[in-house]
Amino acid sequence: MIVPYSHVISLTGILFLMGMFCAVTRRNLIMVLLGLEIMLNAVAIAFVGAALRWQHLEGQAVAIFILAIAAAEVSIGLALIVCAYKRLGSVDPEAYN
Repeated sequence: MIVPYSHVISLTGILFLMGMFCAVTRRNLIMVLLGLEIMLNAVAIAFVGAALRWQHLEGQAVAIFILAIAAAEVSIGLALIVCAYKRLGSVDPEAYN
């Protein structure tokens, strides 16, 4: 069974809004990073859905690239958060002025 394209776009929109809400409203750097990860995964799902809709493989290639970028972003982001926590003792974004 093939999922309708409108359902894929609805799913990606909901996931993107959830990630944006998490990144904007949380007071924890790890949760902000998690929100960014959710937004990147939503965009990757949108590219895969568009690739299946129009039968082009470029969307799937871009989705794999997005997943690689997201993995690098998480590893570097977590390393920076650990360094900042060791320096200031907090993961609150407002403590880093």
